[in-house]
Amino acid sequence: MRRDIRPGAVFPDYQLTDQTGTRRRLSELQGSDPMILVLSRGHFCPKDRRQLRNYVDFYPELKVGYTGIVTISTDNLVETNEFRDALGAQWPFLSDPRRKVQQDLDIQEYTDPHHDPMIPYTVVLEPGLRIFRIYNGYWYWGRPSVEDLRRDLRELFQKIRPDWDLSADGLREAWERGEKDRFFPYGERLRKSA
Repeated sequence: MRRDIRPGAVFPDYQLTDQTGTRRRLSELQGSDPMILVLSRGHFCPKDRRQLRNYVDFYPELKVGYTGIVTISTDNLVETNEFRDALGAQWPFLSDPRRKVQQDLDIQEYTDPHHDPMIPYTVVLEPGLRIFRIYNGYWYWGRPSVEDLRRDLRELFQKIRPDWDLSADGLREAWERGEKDRFFPYGERLRKSA
């Protein structure tokens, strides 16, 4: 992985084709919420299928928890759709058969010249594509479990949401004074309208 891709840095805002054939930017898919980005080896990999199958079961929690998820693989568009559909995934899958992401991030898995996949990384992103945590999944046990992601997201939301603890000193008074920019979703609406 490139040396500048580390916690605290901003992840590149790649634009790739999603499972519907539409070009999408990561920032557009993320919006103003945290996001889990899965850099996948592809449809052929049983480890990827297992990891993503776990996330399919986790997805309803991500949805109600204001957290996005996106998968990028080197699969072509047909393989991308078949992979997504076979898993029953509901989030965007981006297709990168030209290996733009693999080359730009320097994550070619050189031990598999037949498939020429990316080294599988999972990246937890703060709003603004800021990197919060990176997992190297070359070995399956390096990939984040649902429990790892729950812990990361709890820590991340405590960091980015001023209203995480409504009993914190001054929050009730701020609400009563009409300072709603400190509360979700009011602060998000104000930022978007500015």
